[in-house]
Amino acid sequence: MKIPFLNLEPMHTEIRDEIVNAFKTIYDRNSFILGHSVEAFEQEFSKYCNTNYCISCGNGLDALSIILRGYDIGGGDEVIVPSNTFIATALAVSYAGAKVVFVEPDINTFNIDVNKIEEAITPKTKAIIAVHLYGRPAEIDKIKVICKKYNLKLIEDSAQSHGSIYKGKKTGNLGDAAGFSFYPGKNLGALGDGGCILTNDSILAQKVRAIRNYGSTIKYNNEYKGVNSRLDELQAEFLRIKLKYLDKWNAARQEIAKLYLEGIKNNKITLPFINSAYESIWHIFIIRTEFRDKLVNYLKANGIETLIHYPIPIHLQKAYKDLGYKSGDFPVAENISKTVLSLPIWYGISESEINYVISVLNQW
Repeated sequence: MKIPFLNLEPMHTEIRDEIVNAFKTIYDRNSFILGHSVEAFEQEFSKYCNTNYCISCGNGLDALSIILRGYDIGGGDEVIVPSNTFIATALAVSYAGAKVVFVEPDINTFNIDVNKIEEAITPKTKAIIAVHLYGRPAEIDKIKVICKKYNLKLIEDSAQSHGSIYKGKKTGNLGDAAGFSFYPGKNLGALGDGGCILTNDSILAQKVRAIRNYGSTIKYNNEYKGVNSRLDELQAEFLRIKLKYLDKWNAARQEIAKLYLEGIKNNKITLPFINSAYESIWHIFIIRTEFRDKLVNYLKANGIETLIHYPIPIHLQKAYKDLGYKSGDFPVAENISKTVLSLPIWYGISESEINYVISVLNQW
């Protein structure tokens, strides 16, 4: 049996006719940038997440960097981010001109360790970016207390958490603003790149709406030194279709995760930590093992594809060598990078395929 890490075909086969018709609609409309479909998607996604404003943009990285610029965070400022996340979180801070300050993750949740945040705060700190990694919400309530104490902005990196719920509220509606990615592999993915900003802050919404479009709200009248980061009409229409199915697809992922959690029984494998305070949408199903390389090869030999999210912590990436970090500076993030492994989880994977993965893991 061959099981890929990700297979978008079952999802896209189900909605193929709708997608093809959407293409025809946009093609015939001959309006491709910031038109009806973008406006409609923004309204529908903000309603889904229960926020006042949604401002679409080119990708998730731009969403975060535009938020920072919208709050005038830049040169001389510091922004706290988890040391265990995809590099885009840190790049957004760098693009805004601010300094990245890393804080270790919790070894159980993989999200930022709220007990270590305050020691990283300085007079230059302006914001905390809380990443809802792998679809699991961060401990927002505790982070909010810290932000209020030090007058910091709380920005959600929701690139992997479309539909995740924390204490009854969807992620993206928990802080001052949130950035989403619609990369094709996300739970809500376009057929290309895309992203958006969610917020309840009317002033920020007006500003980031301009920044994403050359700093302009009125054509040729530029209020800010903006960027060109716009979700195009075609991708917006595709996302409108997919949004209707998101809860169904997330529920399927949750059922797959449940089968993994109940079925995998191997003392060499650590399963994900579960907390009833939140509802993960399992963008990625992560296990940990001290024998990862052996497990990867064993699974590959049995036809099971896996990935590693992420093999090199940001502080050890060549791109951030200017920060002067070395191996051992963030031991928790480094330990995670050496032990995590992502199992196949996608809408349409059959129960027999899941049971096969479980059986192979249990026989290891």
